[in-house]
Amino acid sequence: MSTARFLLTAGASGSGKTLITCGILQALKNRGLQIASFKCGPDYIDPMFHTKVIGTKSRNLDTFFTTPDRTRYLLKRNLEDCDIAVMEGVMGYYDGVGGNTTKASAYDLAKVTQTPVVLIVNCKGMSVSILPFIQGFVNFMSDSSIKGVLLNQISPMLYPRVKEMIETQLNISVYGYVPVVTDCVIESRHLGLVMPEEVENFKEKLMKLAKHLEETVDLDGLIALGKSAPKLSIKKKTEEYFESLRNQEDKVKIGLAKDEAFCFFYEDNLKLLEEMGAELIPFSPIHDKELPQNLQGLLLYGGYPELYGKELEENSFMREQIQKVLSEGMPILAECGGFIYLHDVFEDHKGVFRRGVGRIKGNVFNTRKLSRFGYIEVSCKKEVFGKTIKQCPAHEFHYFDSTNCGTDFYAQKPVSNRGWECIHSTSTMVAGFPHFYYYGNPEFPQAFVDCCRNYKMRQ
Repeated sequence: MSTARFLLTAGASGSGKTLITCGILQALKNRGLQIASFKCGPDYIDPMFHTKVIGTKSRNLDTFFTTPDRTRYLLKRNLEDCDIAVMEGVMGYYDGVGGNTTKASAYDLAKVTQTPVVLIVNCKGMSVSILPFIQGFVNFMSDSSIKGVLLNQISPMLYPRVKEMIETQLNISVYGYVPVVTDCVIESRHLGLVMPEEVENFKEKLMKLAKHLEETVDLDGLIALGKSAPKLSIKKKTEEYFESLRNQEDKVKIGLAKDEAFCFFYEDNLKLLEEMGAELIPFSPIHDKELPQNLQGLLLYGGYPELYGKELEENSFMREQIQKVLSEGMPILAECGGFIYLHDVFEDHKGVFRRGVGRIKGNVFNTRKLSRFGYIEVSCKKEVFGKTIKQCPAHEFHYFDSTNCGTDFYAQKPVSNRGWECIHSTSTMVAGFPHFYYYGNPEFPQAFVDCCRNYKMRQ
């Protein structure tokens, strides 16, 4: 098993990380390499672009959600049968929790995983000034892990001169440049980039970009850099703990809402549920008229229900059936978009209020601004699915708010005195705006799967 890996980062958001990462992934794939890809932080959409390129699921790595050893465990496990891993950073390289720490930054991930880093430098409007920019990032921390740079939006004429200056004066490798490619832009919307399916001719654009990068980027140098990364060291007790969670003897069928409206998933969350004994059955609240048969639980994760309010409302068969099985005691775990859908009514992106499932009394409305943003630690004020569990790391990112957010959990902002009540919790339901990463506290998904097992016994 290879543990070759490198991380692509930048000085700020909007520097072209995702597009360049996808282009490099495609170029490496074109060489016949088996690639794993990872996104630093809690982002859902960037890994979808990675997945479109490499054909297998991209994962998230987040040092706020998981301890250093668990982070390395997830990286190593998802590198199995791969030649090399490409990791994409988040925001600016050193930007972490609270806006005044490096915790959970791309730098923190590189340090925890001992991964060599390539800094993407947006050179638009700069020439000699590129050097102090790079020098500042390399020297800001003595263990920056920055081993080289990629120059973005620089002219082919200027590149050789800037490359010589960087390598001579800063003694750092330049792995090539990315020319201005105007027809390979990925647009954004209120929760981040648009979905890969919405980018017209995405595969064709990506192949064009990869062809450019074959000519302008030192792919052999990047592969060699990745191979220079040390082996990953995992404590035996971490591997034994996750092995102890496996339960393939007593499986439960859990319906997983999965369509255009519900599409935000952490792949490792789904994997952990399956290892705990969940058989995940996809269904569409937009297109299907009824739930899959013989379910013992429901999962409604986040996405864009506000963009599909009309379609969700018009599928009254599904809304009524979900309400029926919930009233009969079927366990459900709902986050953000799924929580919105469970309300009596919710506002769509055009300002029209649409009927929801009706399980949560109240309505959801558009605040026209980021209502909640960033990491939180959530404490359970009562039992969760009938069990007492410890604090869980989570995050929120939404423009919508509810007249009935719930009061059964307490969310605390890290490095801050701010906090608020949130989430509805009953013996069979947890529903609220926060998104959970299950490896942060596996007791949480375990309580849900066990609740589904208890429901199965009563069926």
